[in-house]
Amino acid sequence: MSRLPATADAVVIGAGIVGAACADALAAAGRSVAVLERHALTGGTTAAGEGNLLVSDKEPGPELDLALLANRGWTTLGAALADDGVDIELEAKGGLMVATTDAGRDAIDALAERQRAAGVVVEQVAAEDAHRFEPHLTRELTAASYYPQDQQVQPVKAVAALLERARGHGATFHPATRVTGLHHGRDGRLTGVATERGTVGTEVVVNAAGLWSAEVAELAGVHLPIRPRRGQILVTEPLPRLVHRKVYDADYVGTIAADPAEAALSAVIEGTRAGTILIGSSRELVGLDRNPNWDLLARMAARAIDLFPVLAEVRLLRTYLGFRPYPPDHLPVIGEDHRIPGLFHATGHEGAGIGLAPATARLIAAAVTGQRAPIDPSPFAVDRPGLLAGEEAARAGT
Repeated sequence: MSRLPATADAVVIGAGIVGAACADALAAAGRSVAVLERHALTGGTTAAGEGNLLVSDKEPGPELDLALLANRGWTTLGAALADDGVDIELEAKGGLMVATTDAGRDAIDALAERQRAAGVVVEQVAAEDAHRFEPHLTRELTAASYYPQDQQVQPVKAVAALLERARGHGATFHPATRVTGLHHGRDGRLTGVATERGTVGTEVVVNAAGLWSAEVAELAGVHLPIRPRRGQILVTEPLPRLVHRKVYDADYVGTIAADPAEAALSAVIEGTRAGTILIGSSRELVGLDRNPNWDLLARMAARAIDLFPVLAEVRLLRTYLGFRPYPPDHLPVIGEDHRIPGLFHATGHEGAGIGLAPATARLIAAAVTGQRAPIDPSPFAVDRPGLLAGEEAARAGT
């Protein structure tokens, strides 16, 4: 285990995909960076992610702007890493949103129109032509939309590659290092990070701790309304390629912003290079309860079979679950917390952290270095009215 540095220009807390991207961006900007991780590499939300890099599931607004910026970032990153012989399994597979009802058809057609006006590439697909994209898809469709910008990456490989790039710029990585305190001076500015292994002097801390980001904020004496929202995945046995893209029904976008007090699910099906098929998705506010919700899993499987009847004869290999860092107003928290100068948050992405990581890192690097941000960062500020108002509404519903 490497020794903690006495000082660093910036300390990044959390070595998931967001923390790794922030470390890479800050190190590339010439800052000395120490990355502290309480567990091991991708030990939290990132390891449970499917690796989706989506623009298709975002309504026009700040998060879609962030997603479009991140999508370009992933394309650039993937090409640069490939030139260096590093494979993160980045695949521009595209996404196919489908509807099986008239209401679903109207919903995805209207969404596509709004997204197209915001810069998303959307191809409207006649229901009878959807099999061109997915030969095994049910013929009982009313509409479909194809999103060629949607991509997928292998999250653990991506984290390892980003941390290795950051190391190349002098960053250090310290797993099994739990943060126990954040020190600040009389003026309130941060002066260091205390851990179980010692203290690192710094004036910049990036809170990329995901599920534990509220806990990190509390160490600084500030409140951050981030809670865990659970998701579950079904994994099939390895198969010849049956599903070529990410396919999801018209309900998927609605579940993201659904009432958090209620369990939400929709059909999300995609193949992997290994031949397995991943079936999701669900969203529940149940704390850190790791007991599977078998009813939700059964309903997910049934809906997947509705869309891909061929799956009825396919065996399931396993299920797994993970927890997403959930903000009550459904927008990530990115930028400096002016209650504690020097504390920067990069958290609250819920299920979109992998997709939004490169853009989040660019906003953090711009804020730390004083450069102009590539997009307006104000919608993601910790003091935005919607964050606290959303928390009050969430508490009232639980």
